[in-house]
Amino acid sequence: MHNFALIGAAGYVAPRHMQAIKDTGNNLVAMLDKSDSVGIIDRYFPDAALFLETERFDRHLYKLSKIGDGQQVDFVSICSPNYLHDAHVRLALRNGADAICEKPLVLNTWNLDGLEDIEKDTGKRIYHILQLRLHPSVQKLKEKIDSDTSGRVYDIDLTYITGRGKWYYYSWKADEAKSGGITTNIGVHFFDMLTYIFGAVKENIVHYKSASVAAGFLQLERARVRWFLSLDACHVPTELRAAGKSTYRSILIDGETFEFSDGFTDLHTEAYRRILAGNGFRLRDARNYVGICQEIRNASPIGLTGEYHPLLKTIL
Repeated sequence: MHNFALIGAAGYVAPRHMQAIKDTGNNLVAMLDKSDSVGIIDRYFPDAALFLETERFDRHLYKLSKIGDGQQVDFVSICSPNYLHDAHVRLALRNGADAICEKPLVLNTWNLDGLEDIEKDTGKRIYHILQLRLHPSVQKLKEKIDSDTSGRVYDIDLTYITGRGKWYYYSWKADEAKSGGITTNIGVHFFDMLTYIFGAVKENIVHYKSASVAAGFLQLERARVRWFLSLDACHVPTELRAAGKSTYRSILIDGETFEFSDGFTDLHTEAYRRILAGNGFRLRDARNYVGICQEIRNASPIGLTGEYHPLLKTIL
């Protein structure tokens, strides 16, 4: 049994990590969040200590590391806001623990270089959660593409719309310097999945970008990808909105739907199993998606030019 600590215990994704820690037979001993609304922990580890200040949490981990005798924290799971991931990973490693971090691991590629240095300095490891890579349908598709030796380049349309209320624009997620913007908040999962399957980026073009919508084109080694991301539920197809739906996700590969709606339930637990077995995703696995999002964030949109997503015509 390993001892875990968790940063960002009141966040949306934290319960998935709590469940994964429990499902893999380990123990959560301490957690950190500036909010004390963490009653959900009672479902998993009611004896875990809660800290509201980073300094006291840091001191607690240090004390446990010095006590030894099975008291030390072996892993720190990080579910904090995006811009704090780098600092919280470093906190974990300085206290003798490996880090398990949610996406995005960092916001800029140069931060990865710094994390490589601290791995070398401490001898500890940094893992991060790329759960879509573990989805059975994604693994099956990757096997299919890898076995296709024809050199064929696939045409892909990625559409992801997930309606967000007014609260979003008052939160840290609407601050591009803290979240990385819409592409990092909701696109990073798909950019990682597509480059995992179809290869590295050869060209990255942005057609449109705002606080709530972004669209562009990625030329990958084995695919041409037109992508559209939106936080505005009005972009959800009419028939789905009429049924009360505020989310729409679609991936078309050469005009055919790639279906992966099911099978998400235990992906975080599977990620933890792999990490505990020494086979988790590492720093090198973050470079493609971090680089894509960084380039999009700094790009100047070119409008309705070239290979743009069809939905962009509804905006421009």
